[in-house]
Parts: sequence; structure tokens; C-alpha cells
Amino acid sequence: METNMIHKLLLYSFILLYGIAGILHFVQPDLYLEVIPEWLGNKVIINYLAGVLELIVALLACFKQSRSTTAYTTIAMLLAFTISHIYFIQNDSCAGSFCIAAWIAWVRLVVIHPLLIWWAWSIKKM
Repeated sequence: METNMIHKLLLYSFILLYGIAGILHFVQPDLYLEVIPEWLGNKVIINYLAGVLELIVALLACFKQSRSTTAYTTIAMLLAFTISHIYFIQNDSCAGSFCIAAWIAWVRLVVIHPLLIWWAWSIKKM
């Protein structure tokens, strides 16, 4: 597969992933509300802001001129989301009635999360 095709695949899947993730904050808010710690403040507002931000990131990634902004914004957002990943692990890897094995939650935090950060960084110059 040629490099240009790989870049397009990475970019289009990035846009799709963050677009869907943003929509899910509005369609299934209860799942997200369960992983937002109380001490952060109004969970509903935080959830909707995260959803809006993910939708904005997906939209900005569509335009070459804003991909650098997209990359930095996504990385900042992912770093902020680390709080929820740790909170999820502290709650026995459960969000309400949705639970996963603890090792999966750790892989998500230690492996997948950095890969998402790399992915955001990689679209910067596409």
C-alpha cells in the first residue's frame, strides 16, 4: 500500500472515529457520565463539552489548514481524558453496569491511549 493511501486511511478513520465518539456523548451520555469523577464538577456539562470538542476535532481534521490545530487540540483532549481512564480503573473497570476486565482497562490506558496521541500527532502534516 502506498504512503499516500495509508495517510488518507489514517485521516479518514480519525475523522470517522472522533465524529462517532462525539455523537455518542449525546446519544449515550450515561456511559460517559459514569466515568467522570464528581470532583470535576457538573458531569453533564463536561460530557457535552467533550462531545462538542470531539465533533470539532473531527470537523477541523477535514481541512489541511487546521490539521495542526486539530493535532494539538486532540492531544490536549486525550491528556485531559486520562483522568476518566484512571477513574474507570479505580472503579473496578466499570462504568455503571458496563464492566471490562481490569487488564483491558490498563491496556486501554497504557497502550491505546498513547497510540491515539501518536495518531493525532501523525495527522498534523497530512
